[in-house]
Amino acid sequence: MRLYSRITGTGSCLPSRRLTNADLADELATSGVVTTDDWIVERTGIRARHFAAADVCSSDLGVEAAQQALQAAKLLASDIDLIIVATSTPDMVFPSTACILQNKLGAHGCAAFDVQAVCSGFIYALTIADAMIKAGSATKALVIGAEVFSRLLDFKDRTTCVLFGDGAGAVVLEASRTPGILASDLHADGKHVGILCVPGHVSGGKVLGDPLLKMDGKAVFKLAVGVLDEAARAVLAKAGKVAADIDWLIPHQANIRIMQGAARKLKLPMDKVIVTVDQHGNTSAASIPLALDSGIRSGKIKPGELLMLEGVGGGFTWGAVLLNL
Repeated sequence: MRLYSRITGTGSCLPSRRLTNADLADELATSGVVTTDDWIVERTGIRARHFAAADVCSSDLGVEAAQQALQAAKLLASDIDLIIVATSTPDMVFPSTACILQNKLGAHGCAAFDVQAVCSGFIYALTIADAMIKAGSATKALVIGAEVFSRLLDFKDRTTCVLFGDGAGAVVLEASRTPGILASDLHADGKHVGILCVPGHVSGGKVLGDPLLKMDGKAVFKLAVGVLDEAARAVLAKAGKVAADIDWLIPHQANIRIMQGAARKLKLPMDKVIVTVDQHGNTSAASIPLALDSGIRSGKIKPGELLMLEGVGGGFTWGAVLLNL
């Protein structure tokens, strides 16, 4: 009998330090950088974000999100046989954040590795876990997006430092005889590396290049809306569905204008879109699982509904997953 995978639990974690736009504007002003709440909201839809303390790593946020997801799925850490962490802000160069998280979680012996596809990372990780379950290589997987993106921000650049926040989201994905994940679609195009990147690396104990985020916002916006629509339509076609079948669109929470553009192309009203960017900012690989968990725990998203998850990020990477909850 054919195997499928289904999401059976979700969880999330946001650092305790919450900064409103006004808070951030006050902090930036001390360095001579001028911005306002109105300026940020008008361009991005963001009103607040969370920043992790200096001693908090991606694995710390990921563990809390994973524990919530395990509790929701009524599983123990020892039940898990696969851990995939999507992150662009790993705890160390190596080992993987997944291995560090595995130890903190108390789940020993199962496969554990990281995926680096920036803001599309969770979509990539979920697709990999789904494929491994369908192949019989795993039966119960933790898929986590975890980021401390505040560590990469240039607080002298108001066009980028206001956009991002820290957090983690997690799902438990289990083998099932009934379809959960219906289709996925992944892409990348490295010719766009320069429009969103952190062009630094470690060599000889020193950071070479620039370890702070660089982004061409106009180029990202122009590319993002188009490729998200292509990926969304691809997974609908693979699953034999149409856009009108979608109960909830859960896009990467980068910018409200990109999200509105993606919904408009699918002819979906914004009341069918899960929006957390206003309170979380852009949490990169964590944004989709954070939004998913928020929608489920708020009661908006209900079992049996059809969800479209889609993400786009540096690389340039993009993709979508269509699933029944």
